[in-house]
Amino acid sequence: MKRKILLQCKFFLVAFLNFSYSFVPGAFLSRIYLSLFLIKVGKRSQIHRKVRFFHIGKLEIGHDSCINFSCYLDNRRGIYIGNNVGIAHNTKIYTLGHDIEDSYFKTKGASVYIQDNSFIFANCLIMPGVTIGEGSIILPGSVIVKDTQPFTIWGGNPARLIKYRMNHNIQYTQHYPYLFAL
Repeated sequence: MKRKILLQCKFFLVAFLNFSYSFVPGAFLSRIYLSLFLIKVGKRSQIHRKVRFFHIGKLEIGHDSCINFSCYLDNRRGIYIGNNVGIAHNTKIYTLGHDIEDSYFKTKGASVYIQDNSFIFANCLIMPGVTIGEGSIILPGSVIVKDTQPFTIWGGNPARLIKYRMNHNIQYTQHYPYLFAL
């Protein structure tokens, strides 16, 4: 009984976070607010409004990274995002699912790692246990079901390697400090 009450309290806390986060103005205050929920956001990084969190904590974002609006962050098993990472709108990152071969359909999952200088375009799905390699580009609408090598471009459903990036000298940053960005 005590476990059910604690679990319900956690669900309430996550629901409160999801409801209230859109009302917190600016990147600086957002970082402070998220730290109250054990979510770590690096300097000059931004998580825009209408993002849906699935858990308290278990989310770490490096410096100069941007998660755009309406993303789903299933941080139940952990999401670790490096420096200078861009994640476009409506992207869904999952860390937990079900074992379709299990008779009881038990849950299974693993952390997702997105390494430095990567960019994930809009409407992508990142599945549990995936590592997005440094400098990788994920094209719009892709479903990533396996690790990507560094400095590669992936696309499709399921995503496949499209080509290797020739330029490894990343000069741009994902610093995107707009208060009400779309």
